Amino acid sequence: QVQLVESGGGLVQAGGSLRLSCTASGSIVSINTIGWSRQAPGKQRELVAAITRGGSTNYADSVKGRFTISRDLAKNTVYLQMNSLKPEDTAVYYCNANVIYVGTFWGQGTQVTVSS
Repeated sequence: QVQLVESGGGLVQAGGSLRLSCTASGSIVSINTIGWSRQAPGKQRELVAAITRGGSTNYADSVKGRFTISRDLAKNTVYLQMNSLKPEDTAVYYCNANVIYVGTFWGQGTQVTVSS
């Protein structure tokens, strides 16, 4: 089992920045990939960014160049630095961890609202 706790959401004006944090606990050594997804009202959940055990990263095209995923292994924490935010980035952001042969674990979500 993996437990994920997110923080850092909030309200920001367009062009502003936010940093989300996700702290993992439990069977951390079994995590293969950890990342962030988001879900806007009326839309499907989509992957935003992810980082693998080896440190490789990938991003949705819509956030490339604006968002950066990073991690602090000592703190078991993954960050999502979001710059140049747009109103269309408004969504609930979820941290998710994939454990091979087991499945995906999700955090409770944190709201990000970008005003125009």
